Amino acid sequence: MNRPLVVKVTAGADAPERCLQALTVSAVAVSAGGSVSLWLTGESVWLATPGGELELAESPPASTLLAAVLAGGAVTVCTQCAARRGLTQADLLEGVQISGAASFVAEALDEGVQALVY
Repeated sequence: MNRPLVVKVTAGADAPERCLQALTVSAVAVSAGGSVSLWLTGESVWLATPGGELELAESPPASTLLAAVLAGGAVTVCTQCAARRGLTQADLLEGVQISGAASFVAEALDEGVQALVY
């Protein structure tokens, strides 16, 4: 049995390689049957908006990876990060939720969870 995976990505266009690595790991984990919760923080929150995109050579586009995670996992945008950028639930892609640090901590501290931060 796979243990749940919580992935927090703290970068977007400001550090595209780190961001796309986090999305790739999350998408691969979902495709392997894992239970994945992806948290978008900082500049990565823009990826959860329509038209939000990030591309880098030798990597699938962020939108493709995010769609794969949404198909079988959960995607959450940090409450404070969204607020700082003027984003509300209505601004986000279908299936993406907004939640705060307490929810992230609760998920990360759950028994058997593996948490990764990029």
